[in-house]
Amino acid sequence: MGQGSLTDDMSDTEKQLTASTKQINQFFRRFNGEEDENGKRYYPGDKQFRDPGLRRKYVPVIFDTKTGQIDAGTAEQFVKLITDKKAPLFLDFHKDDWLAEVHTIFQYKGREMSGILYMRLQPQGQGHEWIIDDVSFDSFKKYFNKDTTETKQFLHPMSHELGFMTLRKGFQDNRHAEQFTGRAFQPDYLSIFLYEMNAGNMKFVTVKNVNFHFFGIEGYYFSLSNFNRSGFNSGWLISSLVPLANANEKQQMKDYIYDKN
Repeated sequence: MGQGSLTDDMSDTEKQLTASTKQINQFFRRFNGEEDENGKRYYPGDKQFRDPGLRRKYVPVIFDTKTGQIDAGTAEQFVKLITDKKAPLFLDFHKDDWLAEVHTIFQYKGREMSGILYMRLQPQGQGHEWIIDDVSFDSFKKYFNKDTTETKQFLHPMSHELGFMTLRKGFQDNRHAEQFTGRAFQPDYLSIFLYEMNAGNMKFVTVKNVNFHFFGIEGYYFSLSNFNRSGFNSGWLISSLVPLANANEKQQMKDYIYDKN
């Protein structure tokens, strides 16, 4: 390999590293037009700060263009909406409706167990902090099967006349006591998780990967994923983009992300 070829390869690598969106904060800056394609920061008062022309040119670069998961027409309409000269839309790190989906591994009673922690920012003092908003663990869900038919039991409507001693029979060898709760009952997996952690039954092992979900742009949902690959289209990129027609569709998407369906 000649010296010129090596120099060219190094130059290409440097350009790729510069083009890659390596941090979440950097994604916010690039989405808002507060940084150019070379990583140069713009601040309020700078001519290029949040410039619509810069954003129209640069926002398409922070979409995943390799996997084909994003409809080109939808992306074009999205970019047109957020870069409108009269009413541009931006992301606010501290105020917008967004969350982190953290895929983790824990030790649970001596065995490895995968689960998801849903994290949100909340104000704290003069700043903010990440908090656990909810969790999803298949190992917890298997203990709740309210819709069983073969083992369905109920407490007789005259149980009160027997001092509710019917509970003895109901609870005997019954692994689905949730059958005796109201129709609206939903397990609180976050409380179960905290109980198991505090009781010493669960130990954190590691984080496998992280995704982010954004609802801060009215009428749309998009996710952010980290693509560790060569080339310019790498780093933290918009990995899915879905139009939301109304508040009901927005809630349905949140329920899907939180594994509530």
